[in-house]
Amino acid sequence: MSATTATTATTATTSMASLTGTPGTPGTPALSRSGTAAFLDRLGGVAAGPPSVAALHRLHAAFLEHVPYETLDIQLGRRTGIDPLVSVDRIVRLRRGGYCFQLNGAFAVLLRSLGYRVTLHQGGVHRPPKGRPAIDGSHLTLTVDALPDDPGGRWLVDVGLGDGFYDPLPLRQGRFVQGGILQARFRFELAASEVRAGAWQLRHPDGSGFTGMDFDPAPASMADFERRHAYFSTSPDTHFRQLCTVVRRHAAGSDVLRALTLTRRARTTVRRTLERRPDWFAVLDEVFGLPLGDLSEAERDLLWRRVVSQHEAFLVRQSRRCSA
Repeated sequence: MSATTATTATTATTSMASLTGTPGTPGTPALSRSGTAAFLDRLGGVAAGPPSVAALHRLHAAFLEHVPYETLDIQLGRRTGIDPLVSVDRIVRLRRGGYCFQLNGAFAVLLRSLGYRVTLHQGGVHRPPKGRPAIDGSHLTLTVDALPDDPGGRWLVDVGLGDGFYDPLPLRQGRFVQGGILQARFRFELAASEVRAGAWQLRHPDGSGFTGMDFDPAPASMADFERRHAYFSTSPDTHFRQLCTVVRRHAAGSDVLRALTLTRRARTTVRRTLERRPDWFAVLDEVFGLPLGDLSEAERDLLWRRVVSQHEAFLVRQSRRCSA
């Protein structure tokens, strides 16, 4: 471990002490009052209020608007953990994002700290073009139930899908449309999964990063995702390593950065290539809210070299397809 990494880890551990409060349920981390306030401030100062359907929608939207899906540390070969409190510190103090294990893990801590009943579930995401349904622990998703104004209902909650749903979905079979004339239109469908009896399948025909997700209704724990996280963080064969991806879902649609290509999907879709290093880092800061103050100059150089290389490889593939 480098001196810089050791210092960061020590600071993170110290910060956790101010975030941790009395667990809401045995074995479940929770935040202190000040830790909860700091998290809500990170989400734009969203008003939490007591648990309700409307408050859950507000919190879900605020998280997506302010905390991006991002895999920058995987690109850099940085080993990060998925302990929920470490993920909270990453999001609140370092002003970073993460991927499903980190984002949904941290969001579960916030919701539980606010009095919500949250359950973790093992899932699997189908990625285009040939992704197949699976429940293999490659995705962490959440459900919330027992809301005072919807005591018999259950809601699918997921802030770790990238360009997924903006508002929580009621966990019942059916089709749902989010967006409209002035925003990007996202269609979703919840149905019974064919992978496992009693499991659910989320279908997302308009998704660019994923087209569906199956999940098991049985409760899971963060330990169930450690093996997959270790693989995703280190293997050169995963899409997390092969393509740098940053996504921010917002009310109008989504912003997606893949290598050097920035795509803004709203009422219309606009793409541009960020060919200059200052422009690329400025977009991370100004569009995705990632100032990256925790990265050294050497790490920024390495990150820039990797995304340039990925973009050049994309151009080669595109040229071969055109000439075929």
